[in-house]
Amino acid sequence: MQKNPSIKCTINQCKHHACSENYCTLNVIEVGTHEANPKMPECTDCNSFVLK
Repeated sequence: MQKNPSIKCTINQCKHHACSENYCTLNVIEVGTHEANPKMPECTDCNSFVLK
């Protein structure tokens, strides 16, 4: 799959990771949260993640 130069990603375990570079191969991703009131980057999640 071809990388999307607009979406950087370092999660090698994701099905959508461009294996040769730290990018996502999706055209669009969904970002969400697992917190009621997120205040830090650690509170956000990539809801487009799919385990390889």
